[in-house]
Amino acid sequence: MMRVFALLATFLLLAGCSADSGTWGWYVIDPRTTGGMNNIKFLLNGFGATILLSIIAAVMSMVIGLMVALPGMSTNRWIRLPSRIYIEFVRAIPLLPMLFWVFYGLPVVLKSMGINVSIDAFWGAIITLAISDSAFTAEIYRSGIQSISKGQTEAAKTVGLNYRHTMRYVILPQAIKRILPPLANQFIYIVKMSAFASVIGMQELTRRANELVVTEYRPLEIYTLLIFEYLVLVLIISFFVRWLERKMGSDESR
Repeated sequence: MMRVFALLATFLLLAGCSADSGTWGWYVIDPRTTGGMNNIKFLLNGFGATILLSIIAAVMSMVIGLMVALPGMSTNRWIRLPSRIYIEFVRAIPLLPMLFWVFYGLPVVLKSMGINVSIDAFWGAIITLAISDSAFTAEIYRSGIQSISKGQTEAAKTVGLNYRHTMRYVILPQAIKRILPPLANQFIYIVKMSAFASVIGMQELTRRANELVVTEYRPLEIYTLLIFEYLVLVLIISFFVRWLERKMGSDESR
């Protein structure tokens, strides 16, 4: 963890040391100057919105994904079919067009149904990310659950457990250890894709960088710091995921 902060500190120090260069404009993020420090603070204030947006979208995605995955493993074709249609349909839609449809189009659809609800940028981004990621999460659940031996299900039936209890007490506790790493990858994907929320006015990391570029006219330096911000955020997430994997025993190296 300390290495992550050391990396960011080193970057800011090097930027400050080269701030006087005539070629580069690192002065815009030079922590030694008042203007540079204010710009850094402005950019860093986008962390909160990005993290909150990503966490809520990830939780919703995991819930929706599980609700889609379980019917998708039914032996009944008509129960399984809607799940497959949902997964294939959602996976085929690019994130940006879906974001525009949810933010601009969904309120119109709801209004035509007599539901007068406005969707702001924050919830528009959350809904879009949750729906888009849920199709991939459903497939992760499906592959993890199906990797559990069928003998486990048969053993549960012999002791009188129904399907719901079998999933809750037998299959899912074992499957979660196997699906944790890919779920973590999907969370990192959500964090990175949250940058698209900037196009509808969400004040997250990328939006703040775009606004700063408009005022400072130094895209190279500002976007370089933005990349380091995402790098630090992803490294922190990876650190906690590795720790959680070790605690749950899903780390194959142990």
